[in-house]
Amino acid sequence: MIARARPGSDGRARRTCDVLAASIALIVLTPVLLAVSLLVGWRLGSPILFRQRRAGRFGREFVVLKFRTMRPASYPGEPDSVRETRLGTILRRMSLDELPQLVNILRGDMSVIGPRPTLPEQVRRYDRRQFGRLAVRPGLTGWAQVHGRNLLSWPDRIELDLWYIERRSWHLDAWIVLLTVACLIRPHGVVGQSGVNPDFPEIHRSGDETRPASHR
Repeated sequence: MIARARPGSDGRARRTCDVLAASIALIVLTPVLLAVSLLVGWRLGSPILFRQRRAGRFGREFVVLKFRTMRPASYPGEPDSVRETRLGTILRRMSLDELPQLVNILRGDMSVIGPRPTLPEQVRRYDRRQFGRLAVRPGLTGWAQVHGRNLLSWPDRIELDLWYIERRSWHLDAWIVLLTVACLIRPHGVVGQSGVNPDFPEIHRSGDETRPASHR
């Protein structure tokens, strides 16, 4: 069975709420955004933002925005673990690196709540059922994110996302917001077991700060 979004679950009302929420958040969090930008520029240099192509609604690709958390690779294929920085670890733990995605929401690439956007090469490995995960806009946070995040395998995360899509409602979204706040207060699942985020089955890394499973 392929998951289908409930009628109107990704329509004009939701889009209006997304724009209002992202606009307010950008205004309120301007001091935080500026502070993080200065820290990243100071500790990691330019560019401040990390850009990467992700698969959005119906598989349409877009460029996701994040604050940089790693130093540049010294050589092709240098492991992510070697490129880690203390600042980056803090930003990821507090999910501050994801804040630029508020701009993605304003652009219409993303929603506040939905499955996290994944890499196009991962989508190409989806089976017919898993493609249902692309029925709605990807989100800044989502059902899988508040139920284990990177501690879960990709198949488990996708199943949680499909469950959410089939039952999407304002009530469920409000619950996810509350759970997200709790996760921000007590972060867990930022990285997988043993400090390694699981890849999608059989996928190959592209090498440059991809972190395929780090879709918070």
